[in-house]
Amino acid sequence: MAWRLPCVLIALACASPADAGGAALEVRGADGTLAVHRPIDEGVRWCLVWNHSVAGFAVHDCFAWSGGQLVLEHSHQPDFAAGLGHIPGRGVMHSDGAGGYRIEHIDQPIAGNALRLRVGSAAVDHRIAIDGEVHSLSRTLAGRAAVMRIVEP
Repeated sequence: MAWRLPCVLIALACASPADAGGAALEVRGADGTLAVHRPIDEGVRWCLVWNHSVAGFAVHDCFAWSGGQLVLEHSHQPDFAAGLGHIPGRGVMHSDGAGGYRIEHIDQPIAGNALRLRVGSAAVDHRIAIDGEVHSLSRTLAGRAAVMRIVEP
């Protein structure tokens, strides 16, 4: 029993501010498997990226944590492939200058701060891109239901 006290003190001393109670971006499988847990600050932005299952190009849906709300801000889609496109009244579509398009100003709050998705295979490679880091969801959750959410203390 005497060895437990120093371990607890070390864990407390090494905890980051986010570990001590800040918000975090988290992606978990429906069975609870953790794929991503990343501390975030207010205003941080990231993209859910995946390779289109037919055309193979990368699609980006980009989110922010703003005012205590998970928000879909914009999307980048290199083509009008199956399942993609602009919904009139939902953001503003602009050319990306390379044959694709960006849908900006979507600014859609995500209900309950949780986005449900089915993670694709390694070929689809669902991933989170944030601050120069890339976290593969397909590596741990391929073919399974998952939830991307913000967790707060």
